[in-house]
Amino acid sequence: MSSGYLRDSSSGSADPLSDALAVADARSVFSGGFTAGGSWAVRLRGRDRLKVVAVVRGGCLLVREGGGEPLKVSEGDVVVSDGAGPYVLCSDLGIEPLDSGRAVMDPASRMARLGEGTDEDVVCVSGHIDLSRDSGELLRRALPELIHVRADAAEAPVLGWLIGRLADEVRAHRAGVEFASDHLAQLLFVQVLRVCLSESEGLPPGWLRALADERLAPALRLMHGDPAHPWQLGELARAAAMSRTTFAVRFKEAAGVPPLTYLLNWRMSLAARALRQDTAPVAAIARRVGYGSESAFSNAFKRSTGVAPRRYREAGGH
Repeated sequence: MSSGYLRDSSSGSADPLSDALAVADARSVFSGGFTAGGSWAVRLRGRDRLKVVAVVRGGCLLVREGGGEPLKVSEGDVVVSDGAGPYVLCSDLGIEPLDSGRAVMDPASRMARLGEGTDEDVVCVSGHIDLSRDSGELLRRALPELIHVRADAAEAPVLGWLIGRLADEVRAHRAGVEFASDHLAQLLFVQVLRVCLSESEGLPPGWLRALADERLAPALRLMHGDPAHPWQLGELARAAAMSRTTFAVRFKEAAGVPPLTYLLNWRMSLAARALRQDTAPVAAIARRVGYGSESAFSNAFKRSTGVAPRRYREAGGH
């Protein structure tokens, strides 16, 4: 998205989900997949990136190396992990897993072959979500360690269509395959987040859980729609049709932070992205996120990120 992302949303059409994906620089990248037959096991590592795996055919077991019961994943299911730790996909328990980086991959299709023989009992496609170093935490912290979207979920028809198209792109390898695959993976991830919004009980405190709360959503839309406005607790509570106290308690329970702290964090996320991608003066960015002076903004930004805005820009956000 362009550097004009800090926009005037006085029309009231703010979409916090799209906002957070844009500010986190979330970009889905299709990385390939595998076919498997017989006995097999593969270890997948997120490497601190969100990892997405979709089961196109068959089924297998998912085992988290940190512990927990094995999870049965079936045709049409989608799994998203937070990348913090590896997990194993396998035909049966007790098989020594092959690290995914050592699997032999067909360079044309980007599909690896696992197990014995030529049978294709299981076909999976996978990708990862790249996030910005700083603002990406807004998205990462809002998600559980592992999301399992079953084929019978309400979003299953759309997810199934996307998985099918992704698999077709891999097999056909037509012109534009990389561009098409990456965008299909992006849509796949958005659909998974929509499932999370509809099944928010399992979400940790964070912006996604707050957005899933219909009572809090109007206040979130106000903050996202006009981050420069000097929002007060009373205004936000009125938008949510609650008393100040009820609103503050409910918001903190859902988002993990008080409303005005959330607003501050959102402003700093917007500013960080603008500093990475925009050439506007720091003073102009400060005004866009609600600060009347560059010095006040610089102090707030340094408290939030540990580095002054100009130094952050010079380092390219790293």
